[in-house]
Amino acid sequence: MRHTRRFEGVGKLKILKGVVLGISMFSRIPVPQLDWSEDNMRYMFCGFPLVGVSIGLLIWLWTYICTALNFGIVIRAAGLTLIPIAISGGVHLEGFCDVSDALASRADMETKRRIMKDPHIGSFAAISLGAYFLIYFAICCELPIDRRTLPSLILIPVLARALSGLSAIFFPSSSAKGLLNSFKEASDRGITVFVLLTFALLSLSLMTVVYPKAGISAFVMSALCLLTLFFTSKKQFGGMSGDLSGWFLCISEIMMLVGLTVAIKV
Repeated sequence: MRHTRRFEGVGKLKILKGVVLGISMFSRIPVPQLDWSEDNMRYMFCGFPLVGVSIGLLIWLWTYICTALNFGIVIRAAGLTLIPIAISGGVHLEGFCDVSDALASRADMETKRRIMKDPHIGSFAAISLGAYFLIYFAICCELPIDRRTLPSLILIPVLARALSGLSAIFFPSSSAKGLLNSFKEASDRGITVFVLLTFALLSLSLMTVVYPKAGISAFVMSALCLLTLFFTSKKQFGGMSGDLSGWFLCISEIMMLVGLTVAIKV
């Protein structure tokens, strides 16, 4: 009830603008371009899971097309691998590459931070990116698509983005001057947390209702990824950053797919 009253007290246009700004920030979905004002940034994290919803809908459409046209496993898996990148524009993969380079350097904390700010891709990032795509594609080839697994395929992008947003809000930031901290400071914490938590719980609940093993595996994998992010961000970088949010999103998506594949085969 408290959150409901807060929603009623906030202008619907303000929330809508924040959602639109979040979608434009975290995806390539064509939406109206808005000013980066503090009011518009207040609810931008609320649009993050909706990018996952768009990815999930395209995944459902692609699997339907593959079934209707009798496409093989390889073509289907290629589409499943590329759809998240096509919608997000690869914005999270940039963070994945930066963090991979920094972690592989085994340098001190300040050096790792400097590596993440370097706009050039390093050899370790290229290797990690190649391995990421290979694993993602292989899992999509191995995972049977049916009534048990399809809902999880659709909901994993939503869950991963909701958890990424929650970690950005709750985990300590590495710098007060970073872009992520600017989003965090500008956001309406109460409403944003309520929206993100709702998306996360609904995703997990639907997975569990349709196929209990899928829900359990998604919960376990996402929890492990959150713990890994918390300790990695604190120990290796001194706190959260936008790059670490992208790294977490990529890792959590692929690990939940691994968990789903293992669950259905056990």
